[in-house]
Amino acid sequence: MSDEKATLIKYRLSQARESLKEADVLLREGMSRRSVMNRLYYAMFYALLALLQDKQVGSSKHSGAISLFDREFIKTGVFEKDFSKVLHRTFELRQKADYMEQTEVTKQDIDEIQPQALDFVNRIESYLRKA
Repeated sequence: MSDEKATLIKYRLSQARESLKEADVLLREGMSRRSVMNRLYYAMFYALLALLQDKQVGSSKHSGAISLFDREFIKTGVFEKDFSKVLHRTFELRQKADYMEQTEVTKQDIDEIQPQALDFVNRIESYLRKA
C-alpha cells in the first residue's frame, strides 16, 4: 500500500472516530437528535470512504459511494446484506432530518443507530487492518 493511500485511509478512519465522539457529546449534552444522527451517519460515511479508498474507487455523491459499497463489498460477500441495510437506514434518517421539514429523529432512532454505527466503524477498521 502506498504511503499516500495509507495516510488517506488513516485520516478517514480518524474522522469516523471523531464523529462518533461528537455524537456521544451531543447526546450527553442534550443537543438535538438531528445533530446526533448527522454525526452518526458521517462516522459511517467516513469509514466507508476509507474502505473505498483501499479499493481506489470513489464517488462525488453520498448515494454513489453507498452504491459502490454495495457493489464492491455486499454483492461480493465481503460483508453481509444487513451491514448495508444499516448504512442505508442511517443515510435515510440523516437525509430526512437535514432536508425535510417537520421531520424528527426520535430517541428510538438514536438508540437503534448508535450501536450499529459503532459496529460499522469497528468492522471496517478491522477489515482494513487485515487488507
